[in-house]
Amino acid sequence: QVQLVESGGGLVQAGGSLRLSCAASGRTFSSLTMGWFRQAPGKEREFVVGIRWSGDVTNGDSVKDRFTISRDNAKNTVYLQINSLKPDDTGVYYCAARPFGATDIISTYAYPYWGQGTQVTVSS
Repeated sequence: QVQLVESGGGLVQAGGSLRLSCAASGRTFSSLTMGWFRQAPGKEREFVVGIRWSGDVTNGDSVKDRFTISRDNAKNTVYLQINSLKPDDTGVYYCAARPFGATDIISTYAYPYWGQGTQVTVSS
């Protein structure tokens, strides 16, 4: 089992920045592939960005240069830096994990472990 706890969400004005954190426990963190997803009201959960246990990064279709994922294996934590926030970025951001890697790390079903989510609200 892997437990994931997100933090760092909040209310921010458009153009601002946030850094979300996801702390993992229960398994060797360096062996986990980690993903960030988001879900806007009334919409399906969508893949934002993922980082494999090897360090390789995969960006989602909606991600431009504004989103950056990183991991600190010593702290068992993955981060999501979001810059130049837009109102369309509003939603619940979820951290997800799977052991080792996979060909597909974009789909929600690729991840057996999920955090509870952290709300990000961007005001215009």
